[in-house]
Amino acid sequence: MSEIKIGFVTVSDRASKGEYEDLGGPAMQEWMTTAITSEWSPVARIIADEQALIEKTLIELEEEGCCLIVTTGGTGPAQRDVTPEATEAVCDKILDGFGEQMRAVSLQFVPTAILSRQIAGTRNRCLIVNLPGKPSAISDCLNAVFPAIPYCIDLIEGPYIEANDDVIKAFRPKHAKKSD
Repeated sequence: MSEIKIGFVTVSDRASKGEYEDLGGPAMQEWMTTAITSEWSPVARIIADEQALIEKTLIELEEEGCCLIVTTGGTGPAQRDVTPEATEAVCDKILDGFGEQMRAVSLQFVPTAILSRQIAGTRNRCLIVNLPGKPSAISDCLNAVFPAIPYCIDLIEGPYIEANDDVIKAFRPKHAKKSD
């Protein structure tokens, strides 16, 4: 059984300088703690909105063995919002359905969700998902896309992740089996 490592990346100029409390990183970790019953360990980073730095961080976390990396911040239309560009640059495949689903769900809460550009993709045996910066939006988006995450990680030959059915129901086809 392989170790489950999950990367958490907060992309924020102010938070990386200590001028602003990182609320997104802890919100992502807290959500995963309640949703995942498998034993896993977090690998967290707080970095500036610099595309080269974001790319480098995503690559490092994948090379450190993270099977899932979730990011928060940098997905809007502002000049310094470059998280989707960095994610796309390091991914082998982009999974458009993740961004589509997150925007569809977010639009139920706020009309400006249409401005959000979060994406998801795979890099080797790692799934990378961009989430919004607001903690409540992080939860809304994870509730929308997490049901597909464990099976996606199965498909890219990552570790088997079990979800807490009382919190979120992960979907796996009946033929999908846990491999040890």
